[in-house]
Amino acid sequence: MAFKRLTGKDIAEALKERTGHVFRDHERLQRALTHASARGARAGTDYERFEFLGDRVLGLIIADMLFHAFPNAAEGELSVRLNALVNAEALAEIADEIGLPDLIRAGSEVKTLAGRKRVNIRADALESLIAALYLDGGMEAAKRFVLRYWEPRSKVTGAARRDPKTELQEWAHQAASATPAYQIESREGPDHDPLFTVSVRVGDFEPATATGRSKREAEQAAAAAILQREGVWGQEGNEQ
Repeated sequence: MAFKRLTGKDIAEALKERTGHVFRDHERLQRALTHASARGARAGTDYERFEFLGDRVLGLIIADMLFHAFPNAAEGELSVRLNALVNAEALAEIADEIGLPDLIRAGSEVKTLAGRKRVNIRADALESLIAALYLDGGMEAAKRFVLRYWEPRSKVTGAARRDPKTELQEWAHQAASATPAYQIESREGPDHDPLFTVSVRVGDFEPATATGRSKREAEQAAAAAILQREGVWGQEGNEQ
């Protein structure tokens, strides 16, 4: 992540090829890639508001893409596919692919972050970039960018899994004559970007714990973890 101050023009030039868009508002683009820890960043000048908008724009584009790409898929399958494409890990991976971390303006303390927090920064910045694209070039500019990087990922085998909570429930009845019991272990982070940790127990089987940016996402990840551990799903299910 960038600890020197890049100008909006620098960022726009770096992203021109990667996004397929020539940004007109350089100041807004710079703000969209400024973390709250950046020196001199004031309230309202970091990317939190952009992240809020970008999350909604991304969700709509992905939902529309999946709706048309998989006309016979049920709501549960579409939800699983969407969650696999918009979770923090998927976003952080795409952020790395386009070199976004090098363009994020952040304070030096961000260097010490690791694990989930660092993943979230990259994911949040990518959502913020999508908002900047939407504001600068409209829905078409945002859609071109999203389809370029997300459409190939939507076709991978793992994304076609059934809803893990549904599959776990069916397996639990067969294997243990039990119903999966989910429990929220913790909830961290601000209201606009929470992180849930959820555990799930099936009879006498060892419970599984997972995290997610929503309660539903964490429950699905925990369910998938048990299905993989018990051999019901192969490891390609990791993309859940």
